[in-house]
Amino acid sequence: MSGPVGRPLSTAAGSTTPPTGAAAPDATAVRLAAPAKVNLRLRVLAREASGYHQLETLFCALTLADELAVERAGTGIRLEVEGAALGPPEANLAHRAARAFFDAARITPGVRIRLVKNVPAGAGLGGGSSDAAATLRALNALHGTPLAHEELLRLGTALGSDVPFFLCGSALALAWGRGERLLALPALPPAPVLIAMPPFEISTADAYRALDDSTQLGGGGGHGAHGPRAPACAEPAVLRPELFATWEAVAAAAVNDFERPTFQRFPELARAKDTLARAGAAPALLAGSGAALFGIFADARVRDGAAAALARLLPDLRLIRTATAGPAGASTAAALG
Repeated sequence: MSGPVGRPLSTAAGSTTPPTGAAAPDATAVRLAAPAKVNLRLRVLAREASGYHQLETLFCALTLADELAVERAGTGIRLEVEGAALGPPEANLAHRAARAFFDAARITPGVRIRLVKNVPAGAGLGGGSSDAAATLRALNALHGTPLAHEELLRLGTALGSDVPFFLCGSALALAWGRGERLLALPALPPAPVLIAMPPFEISTADAYRALDDSTQLGGGGGHGAHGPRAPACAEPAVLRPELFATWEAVAAAAVNDFERPTFQRFPELARAKDTLARAGAAPALLAGSGAALFGIFADARVRDGAAAALARLLPDLRLIRTATAGPAGASTAAALG
């Protein structure tokens, strides 16, 4: 699967729809790719009294993507998932996004959603959030865009902190707050990526609990379950545009605050990151809140060498070759008659 954020999979006539994102008036189905993401920079700045965390992050879309097809059918919301067992349909983010859309648009639901999962769950790659964003966009296109983009962003923010990025239409964006404030940036040249997924998942909630315990974000004394707590927030910094203008600059500024508590719990992930870096990845980081790691490479040959090294060191890792998404065009849905 390749293409920018929200890339159409196909259309009835074999071409993409106009940049408006509206489906044809007689369209009965919409298909979208729901891309994965990595965080090239991820700082957790503060924990609110509500329990939410204030973030500063640089999102980058990948060509690895789930496939979503939405069609008018019967009554209610019917979700079918292929490729992963994700629990009750009503708890799936795509189903929750559909429910939020129909409630906001005041439309009686009658839709079938077919989701093919290619993005690993519990990996920190944003698969569920991307599915939610694609569902919102597909339903909006299928029903003649009853909701403005700002309303989709509001719905997305309530579903998760990664969802607004997948709605923004850019392959690269700086986000802060709860992820609802974004600055779209020019996409960097496409680069080979290697994802290393361990044979376990890390839930976002567990990752944040471990982070709170390992830092002063969670309150309490100076020691957590795994040793001294780190300071409660990042040092003051000025983020200049040139920090995100080249892969070399991005690698120099790359950081992920989840690595310290995650590597304390899973030291094999620290070894895998070191292997990626030694093999030429720049940057090599934990993906989001984990459990996957990723490396970005100058060329596919170096990436493949890193894959061979990781396979020897940690044969239980699932290795996925993909790439960063290039400049994103208009985020349009593909209408099917």
